[in-house]
Amino acid sequence: MNNVDLAMAATDAGGDPDGEVTLDPKVQESIGRSLRAHYDDIVNSPVPDKFLVLLAQLEATEHRAAGASNDERN
Repeated sequence: MNNVDLAMAATDAGGDPDGEVTLDPKVQESIGRSLRAHYDDIVNSPVPDKFLVLLAQLEATEHRAAGASNDERN
C-alpha cells in the first residue's frame, strides 16, 4: 500500500466531521521525512554564482544610495 492508498484509507474510515481530511500517522511521518530531506538538500546546496552577483549588485546599489543620502544631509 503506497502513501496515497494509506491517505485514501484514512478518509474512507471516516474523516473529520468538519469535512477535513485526516491523514494516517504513517503518511504524515513519511511526508515529514521527505520534506525534511528536501529542506536539508536545499539548505546545504551551494548558492549559485549568478545569485551571488545579483546580491553584490544590490549591496553596491544600497551603499551608493546610503552615501547619496548622507551627502544630502551635510
